Amino acid sequence: MEWRSNLGFTERLRAIQSLTAVYQQTSSSAAFAEAQAEARRYETEAYDQATSKEEYDRMCQQAIDAAETKSVVAPVINGSDDVHNVSQELEPEPASSGSSAGEIFGQYTSCFHHYGGLQSTIYKSTAKDGTVRAVKITIPHLMAAPHDAQREARLLREAVGPHVIPLVETFNLDGGRLALVFPFLQYDFARLLERDMVTATQTRSILRDMFQGLAHIHKLGIIHRDVKPSNILMSSPDGPAYLADFGISWKEGDPGSEPSDLKITDVGTTSYRAPEVLFGYKAYGTPLDLWAAGCVVAEAITVGHGELFDSGPVGSDLSLIHSIFSTLGTPDEQTWPEVHVLPDWGKVEFYAFPAQSWEDILPAVSSNGRDLTRRLLRYQSSERHSADEALRHPYFSTV
Repeated sequence: MEWRSNLGFTERLRAIQSLTAVYQQTSSSAAFAEAQAEARRYETEAYDQATSKEEYDRMCQQAIDAAETKSVVAPVINGSDDVHNVSQELEPEPASSGSSAGEIFGQYTSCFHHYGGLQSTIYKSTAKDGTVRAVKITIPHLMAAPHDAQREARLLREAVGPHVIPLVETFNLDGGRLALVFPFLQYDFARLLERDMVTATQTRSILRDMFQGLAHIHKLGIIHRDVKPSNILMSSPDGPAYLADFGISWKEGDPGSEPSDLKITDVGTTSYRAPEVLFGYKAYGTPLDLWAAGCVVAEAITVGHGELFDSGPVGSDLSLIHSIFSTLGTPDEQTWPEVHVLPDWGKVEFYAFPAQSWEDILPAVSSNGRDLTRRLLRYQSSERHSADEALRHPYFSTV
């Protein structure tokens, strides 16, 4: 048929490569050759049986959706040796502090540097009974808004829940420092995705836990304001997963939080920032977190796990806006009625990009995963799925 003669070798190879990656993701034990053989079989079947390019594409998509279902019905869970190997790869070596005993913070001895950020330093401490803690040391009076360690502690105490990182205790140190103590969870979702170390089943479970955590804090009136893969922690790739790092979170009435209509817009991390704050909207609400969650979903389900939007090498707002507009289409007053309340809308004229199809934005992913992402990444914040609505989406119905 004519459509077959127009279907180039490169397109067929791309379909096989996409299917191969999906089959490998559905089972962490699948060898590349085995996954590729299955991919070739399905692609050849689609090529031979389809009567049009549209039907060929549809059959390849059905194969991807079937692979997702298969990973739910018969999930492959790594054995203990595999988990141990992952642990060895991801667990950083303690930094040398000049003493093999590590540092001491209050009752926590043998504290070794684990992670250092601009606003805090996190140490790993192992007690004599084997209990492992993460000790986060902050200097509150040196923190610039919206960072607030005292508010973080207050909101964490209020937000106790199955998928919110538990706050064990806080205590003051000399020099005005504040220590926040948490269970030590050695995995974060970002590093697992970077190393392609989670199956489709594990990914879906982690994302479900993320939305359950968001649903819980949103019911309490808390906006996380920094949802991203590295702030989703777990002790095992099998979960459970916890929302972490409430350092810039917000709740109306909290003494450290801004007025509801004058919130700080410099929140979120680069590529996960919602479009309303990019245009100066200060009265944003929980949909801010849902946009970021949509970015996390897209990153998690995409082969290669790249970020959906690109903020450029220095995290530029203009670069991010350009990336969003060139992907989802440049909005106007009809497609984004909210522009009327955006203080910075209209200050810069943008090229009128057409919207790409979601099949082009997220190729080689399940139909349910693509649809969930689409329902979260809406310009109009009121149209985004809430966390509860996301949990009811068919993507999670088989978890």
